[in-house]
Amino acid sequence: MKPSKLCRNVLFTAMISAMPLAYGAAQAAPVVLSVGMAASDLGTLDPHRGAATQEKIVLAWIYNGLTRFAPGSTDLSTIEGDLAQSWESSEDKKTWTFKLRDDVQFHGDFGKVTSEDVVFSLQRAADPARSSFSSDFANIDKIEAIDPLTVRITLKEASNDLPYVLVGYQGGFIVSKKAVEQFGDDFRVNPVGTGPFAFDTYQASQSVNLKAHTAYFRGTPKIDRIVYRYIRSDASRDLAYESGELDLVYGRQDQQWANRMDKRNDTVLDIIEPAYQGSAYLNISHKPLDDIRVRQAISHAIDTRQVVAFKGEKVAFAPTTIFPMATLGADLEAKLPQYDPEKAKELLKEAGFGNGLTIKAIQSQNITSLGPAQIVQAQLKKVGITLDMDVVEHATYHQQIRQNLSDIVVYGASRFPIADNYLKEFFHSRSAVGKPTAVTNFSHCDVADAQIDAAAKELDPAKRLALWKEAQAKIIEHVCSVPLFEQKLVWARRDTLDYGYQLEGSLSYGPLITEQTTLKK
Repeated sequence: MKPSKLCRNVLFTAMISAMPLAYGAAQAAPVVLSVGMAASDLGTLDPHRGAATQEKIVLAWIYNGLTRFAPGSTDLSTIEGDLAQSWESSEDKKTWTFKLRDDVQFHGDFGKVTSEDVVFSLQRAADPARSSFSSDFANIDKIEAIDPLTVRITLKEASNDLPYVLVGYQGGFIVSKKAVEQFGDDFRVNPVGTGPFAFDTYQASQSVNLKAHTAYFRGTPKIDRIVYRYIRSDASRDLAYESGELDLVYGRQDQQWANRMDKRNDTVLDIIEPAYQGSAYLNISHKPLDDIRVRQAISHAIDTRQVVAFKGEKVAFAPTTIFPMATLGADLEAKLPQYDPEKAKELLKEAGFGNGLTIKAIQSQNITSLGPAQIVQAQLKKVGITLDMDVVEHATYHQQIRQNLSDIVVYGASRFPIADNYLKEFFHSRSAVGKPTAVTNFSHCDVADAQIDAAAKELDPAKRLALWKEAQAKIIEHVCSVPLFEQKLVWARRDTLDYGYQLEGSLSYGPLITEQTTLKK
């Protein structure tokens, strides 16, 4: 016979009285971290497709790679094991063997990570049909599962850089083979990784919700849930932060916003690497920019100090070379052209343009690049160069600049912090727009191909650095681009949010939320 409702209530009350501490602990409110991101909606949570900033940030909370940067760093010297507990290479640097940790569980019911998952993940990342980052794995010849916890990777060309390639970033993230096969195309909204946080729910144009991965191999996270909100409007995002709805917010990349947040007593401002660099790429395949004197005139007419002042010296600074100075291989003593408007006028006259000339640019309406482009436009006007800008929507801009329609392309970029990536993508002839192998070589530069190719194969670190330095000197001398500014990422957080490490940089463009992160409510 079942007890009456009254009896059950009495029994329940007695149990509560007998176990007040256990009951209180069970009823403790979950720790929820609310994050505001400058985006309209989710693109994908498939790590081998997620290329946008708003995707990279959250993907780094869900997935791991074989290797990783130490949390809070983008310094290549801090690379350490992640899912791999150790690795070794053959003497010729062509064969690499990775030993996996034996205590890593995928989210949900997808089991333990094995070498089969790693082989599947890396083969998938190297496949152009399934990955946006296949070019990063072009040097891999073969990937084999030797036993459940051992993976062997054979390279086409000898390289010291494989641990960098396999870091938890873009194609380096490891996915569950079983989950990818089970969800198919829906894997983009059903991600399964090994990171400290697992996917929970998704609300279109509103948020992605994550929950703590209690079986995380580094320990159960101290934060129970993350609500990653899509708030495109800067004003709306600011209001949500000021009202207390958000604990962590992606900032406007400008001085005024940074100063305002920095003055708040309850807020910590994080200005972090990797910096992205804005440059004006000069299209050598178009007349009159095929004349080096015209390119030199443009370089001497541009005063980067005005561009930096526009951005704000708290978040931006003058460029040092043709890519960000924190990049491995950046020549910190590079001889960039100096601002000299009179020299610019002399060079134009010498090139036959003493009465001036007009050049064209397809330009994004995005203020990140439009502001600097307008400053450049005004500076060029002072020496007799009219920059005719066709300002278009950002997606159209990306489409048209890849059709070789622009004389000058003002473009900002951040890449994995090694010189090889920038040089191959922006300055190697194989990457020139219009070619089948095109990437982002808008200038059609080809003067440093030999040095770039030689450096990619060089195993001696000192010789490789020398080749990169020589490549930069040739590109600068040839005036393939005019560097305009470097700019760091800006975030603001409640002073009650402690990452658990010192945040100086993050390859995912946002703070890593780890098992050590705490939030006091």
